[in-house]
Amino acid sequence: MGESILLAGGGTAGHVNPLLATAAELQARGHAPAALGTAQGLEVDLVPRAGLELFTVPKVPMPRRPSMDLLRLPVNLKRAVDAAGDAIDAIGAKAVVGFGGYASTPAYLAARRRKVPVIVHEGNMRPGLANRLGARWAVAVAATFPGTPLKGAVVTGLPLRAQIADLATSLNDDGARDELQSLARMNLGWPADAPVLLVTGGSSGAASLNAATAGAAARLTSHGVHVIHLTGKGKADEALRAQGDLPAVHRQMYLVQEYAHDMAAMLGAAGAVVARSGAGMVCELTALGIPALYVPLPHGNGEQGLNAGPAVSAGAATMIRDADLNPASIEMAAERMLLDREAPARMRAAARRVGIADGSARLADLVEEQL
Repeated sequence: MGESILLAGGGTAGHVNPLLATAAELQARGHAPAALGTAQGLEVDLVPRAGLELFTVPKVPMPRRPSMDLLRLPVNLKRAVDAAGDAIDAIGAKAVVGFGGYASTPAYLAARRRKVPVIVHEGNMRPGLANRLGARWAVAVAATFPGTPLKGAVVTGLPLRAQIADLATSLNDDGARDELQSLARMNLGWPADAPVLLVTGGSSGAASLNAATAGAAARLTSHGVHVIHLTGKGKADEALRAQGDLPAVHRQMYLVQEYAHDMAAMLGAAGAVVARSGAGMVCELTALGIPALYVPLPHGNGEQGLNAGPAVSAGAATMIRDADLNPASIEMAAERMLLDREAPARMRAAARRVGIADGSARLADLVEEQL
């Protein structure tokens, strides 16, 4: 018999997508998951679209310095914990699974008061504040990457969207891989055996990746490399100018889009990827067995560089500082990942060794052990 389970997280795709993937797996096993988030994050749109009930808590930022927000913190946190408790009671949750973010801290505190088991999933190599707190009394802790500094953490990998997990199954079958990639490339109007580089800075784009790729477009296409360049919304002008400057015979080899409605189709066509190294991107590419050049965000707490570490150490990817990225470095990486006689197969094999495609199933197993 299935159980009601509250999944807490949200704000960014890095929290929402694993939550939704886990919810889908739990539903397939007969359970009744619901989600807890805030009224400001991506979950407001994505959770109802996935057919899940969404409960919300007030967003309670942790002030970094003395301020009125710090004085109001106890009252604001109590409101959020009360709202999380109401959600637990409303569905009769038998477990709370937290993915980090603003909604997770009140969910962990409310669950502890009710003696409801807490399971924590940490998506990044460097845990956030909410998960460091929740892991203190969690009955189980799951980690995306080995070496994540949370006591007792079990590596489950990242729960991946079903579309990506299914694609990974196909791409990791050598026979199916060739057929799928050929079809994906022909659907773009390219030869079945075209070497394809996908460059993406995420939905919001990345100025440094866009500039370096636009600058490398002429030499890449002259060497036979076909490029899918996802610039981010409103950030395609530079790439479109570079496309227009190409000789007519090469222009159709440089596909410029602000974003992809069907990212799985683009990944299916790609022989290599240049991207930021958010946990979701790293885990998807390793699960798919796609060689990569990672360009971690130059600011923040350094977690993106840590996320890419295992893939780089395994030989599945290389990494470059944002400040060192330029057209020449894009060109050199693309040629190695796509045109070298031995490197592409070696990097794909390495990615398969470290990639985890069944993270949703592994996390669901861990949750069911606690029910």
